[in-house]
Amino acid sequence: MGKQKGFFDEDYRLAELEKHGDPLLKLNAMIPWERFRPLLKKIFFKQPKSPGGRPPYDYVMMFKILILQRLYNVSDSQMQFQIMDRLSFMRFLGLNLNDRVPDEKTIWHFREVLTKSGKIEILFEEFRTFLLDKGVIAESGTIVDASFVEAPKQRNTKEENKDIKEGKTPNDWSENKLRQKDVDARWTTKSGVKHYGYKNHIKVDKKSKLVHGYAVTPASIHDSQVLEELLTASDAHHELYADSAYSGAPIQNILKENNIRNRIHEKGYRGTPLTDKQKERNKMKSKIRARIEHVFGCIVNSFKGNFIRTIGIKRAETVIGMTNLTYNMVRYTQLCRT
Repeated sequence: MGKQKGFFDEDYRLAELEKHGDPLLKLNAMIPWERFRPLLKKIFFKQPKSPGGRPPYDYVMMFKILILQRLYNVSDSQMQFQIMDRLSFMRFLGLNLNDRVPDEKTIWHFREVLTKSGKIEILFEEFRTFLLDKGVIAESGTIVDASFVEAPKQRNTKEENKDIKEGKTPNDWSENKLRQKDVDARWTTKSGVKHYGYKNHIKVDKKSKLVHGYAVTPASIHDSQVLEELLTASDAHHELYADSAYSGAPIQNILKENNIRNRIHEKGYRGTPLTDKQKERNKMKSKIRARIEHVFGCIVNSFKGNFIRTIGIKRAETVIGMTNLTYNMVRYTQLCRT
């Protein structure tokens, strides 16, 4: 027979979780959550139409729910269940057992408003500014690369796919059907493997392995086409590392124009293979360039961030942007620990 329930059972259980190393405790303590409140208030605040009614959920708490989703790759419906089921999630969000928990529609609506606002990059930049202020981003050189983010595959006819590639909407698609179709995701093949969805292009600080900037594109866009978009004035007079997908005269000219030192892998061509000296240079560059694989490794293996459940590039930008932001938060706690 179990013992009688006590007033402090919840506190005792949370204390046990803390002993066993609840990772959310450190994240909660070290991230300046209130720094996001002014931005979130601008995005979500609405003047009430009439007095009364249920007040909205706290904006920062809802934002933290999106962080939890990216940490554990949890759907909206599962997120609601997990918050109610897991004391560690409730503590992270500042909820008690008798508090209301946002349902899946509320979570979806919060993310949808954020998507329509187009302000996810501003939230990302706000935390990047915090990292710069803390001095954890060294700004001594960067690495760029891209990773596939798979999206739910679409079952379209050849004619429909042709229209989509040409930027048209198939004539017989109703408005309701169009809402369920992703007309932005694209197919591509790499190393004999087909991918459908989007790409997460990131620029990483070579020392801290923090994400400096990112861009989201359909999967068919070549990595090198996005490089210029990732560059900023802070990259001038520093080194930039990348694999041979970014090699070529156009990229060389862009780096030269921006006063960036080129550390991109050299590429051999038919009839003109790499010399031993070029191979040696590439080997030296690889020791630094490989650090960006650690970033993608964390996103893919720990966050399961190589697949999204959304439809359309705008929603993909929100989810992928939140994934990059979540990675930076987790990485920051690791850097502080060391």
